[in-house]
Amino acid sequence: MVATAATSAFIPVPSPSAPDPGSKPKKLANLGGMKPKSISSGGLQVKANAQAPPKINGSSVSLTTPVETVKHEGEMSSSSSSSSSPPPRTFINTLPDWSMLLAAITTIFLAAEKQWMMLDWKPRRPDMDMLIDPFGLGRIVQDGFVFRQNFSIRSYEIGADRTASIETLMNHLQETALNHVKTAGLLGDGFGSTPEMCKKNLIWVVTRMQVVVDRYPTWGDVVQVDTSVGASGKNGMRRNWLVRDYKTGEILTRASSVWVMMNKKTRKLSKIPGEVRGEIEPYFMDSDPVVEEDSRKLQKLDDNTADYVRTGLAPRWSDLDVNQHVNNVKYIGWILESAPLPILESHELAAMTLEYRRECGKDSVLQSLTAVSSNGVGNLASHADIECQHLLRLEDGAEIVRGRTVWRPKYAKNFGTFDQLPAEST
Repeated sequence: MVATAATSAFIPVPSPSAPDPGSKPKKLANLGGMKPKSISSGGLQVKANAQAPPKINGSSVSLTTPVETVKHEGEMSSSSSSSSSPPPRTFINTLPDWSMLLAAITTIFLAAEKQWMMLDWKPRRPDMDMLIDPFGLGRIVQDGFVFRQNFSIRSYEIGADRTASIETLMNHLQETALNHVKTAGLLGDGFGSTPEMCKKNLIWVVTRMQVVVDRYPTWGDVVQVDTSVGASGKNGMRRNWLVRDYKTGEILTRASSVWVMMNKKTRKLSKIPGEVRGEIEPYFMDSDPVVEEDSRKLQKLDDNTADYVRTGLAPRWSDLDVNQHVNNVKYIGWILESAPLPILESHELAAMTLEYRRECGKDSVLQSLTAVSSNGVGNLASHADIECQHLLRLEDGAEIVRGRTVWRPKYAKNFGTFDQLPAEST
């Protein structure tokens, strides 16, 4: 009774008409095998017939009239007395299907997200231009001959002058060279070696490096490094670099190097095999030199011709690369170990030429020698460029690297005025 009263509050239930005394009682229609058993004052009860379903050709078939189980006695009472007309509209059955609405909203959002990811996104803020290459992975440009990669100058990559160190710039050059080989699909199981080089136990070694620094980037600057390769003689490969300020396009550094092949096991130089040449020559680019070659012969220093000598230099485990020899960038740091401190304080490295004579192992102990030109330490106030000669050698005298550096006076803003140079260290 309570259920009937609650239902009638929303759905009008017609009251049953009084039976006609003169009329005969009507029989309920047989609903697909359903027989009325008894009608009590508690309500109408219906029980399904237990007979087996009919069969056709030996297969069971469903009854033509669907049977719905009646859950509520009150609902069965009202349905038996009402006609087959649809139920009246109420607040409950006029609510929308929320599941369909949520599915439509989800579909719209997924489509919008897909279109957003496919957009050629461009940053609006100038200071966020570096997000063009947010992970620094680099890409191939200029018809596949040039590899380009961006670097942000970090706080731990700058020195006392608040500018990037020469080692930082050299690491950028080395990183782009390896990523160029990797992106081109030529990276084998070695340190920049192609698959054919790995089969023949060959590795690349640098024999000559020439670097010209026009301006050093500062903390927070973004630099763009372009690198390409070309032939150098019959058995060499030349690699060039151009480093630009990403925002202005100003050229900051130009560098060129010559590489040859060495057998990893015998540690002897090797010619370029035909299989390897077939791998790398499609990427060779004919272009003008990015650095005017300094053909002057590098001097050999000894204890009598050197002005400054630093001994006891030994490589650490972290100085070795995967080919088990000292990384060529580490040699630059060792060369500068014997550079006089007054020059380091008042001048900055403007150009550098290095010739690598032999490799250095993990157990080597080295000496660094430097000779300063005639207008050197004693003429710092003249604000002229200073040239130095360098030699990195083993304790037994075997040459590792010969070098020449050119130093220019630092900008006046770094020291107030040129007259206020730091005192010479003793």
